[in-house]
Amino acid sequence: MATKQPPPLMKKHSQTDLVSRLKTRKILGVGGEDDDGEVHRSKISQVLGNEIKFAVREPLGLRVWQFVSAIIFSGVAIMALTFPDQLYDTVFEEESINSKTPIRLYGGALLSLSLIMWNALYTSEKVIIRWTLLTEACYFGVQFLDPPRQDLSVSPELH
Repeated sequence: MATKQPPPLMKKHSQTDLVSRLKTRKILGVGGEDDDGEVHRSKISQVLGNEIKFAVREPLGLRVWQFVSAIIFSGVAIMALTFPDQLYDTVFEEESINSKTPIRLYGGALLSLSLIMWNALYTSEKVIIRWTLLTEACYFGVQFLDPPRQDLSVSPELH
């Protein structure tokens, strides 16, 4: 019993066959327009989304706020690191301090925050911008909630 040999396989060159390429792209859902009128070049860009359309919608003052915040944080940090006595006198209006270490640690923390602000200024990723703004909000919230110091000395009028 002789078996009949199958015909030789012929390769189909789908890259040169325009109709085949269009059918394949249509089946994959690539190349068509979505609801926003955006034309996808690959299935991966459809699944992951396109970041370009989100980069356009930044609030008007966002970059100005980031720049001003970075400058202020850097300025106060440098002042706390180099001139802790003057910063303490400016903020607390008291004569002298016992140790410069807490103010220098505060300056180091502010310097770290300022570096984060400077790096966020040059990024277009929304997640980094959100976390930077959240960091600022937490910092200002702690500064706002810090109760003012009260003078605990006994005044002569109460005696």
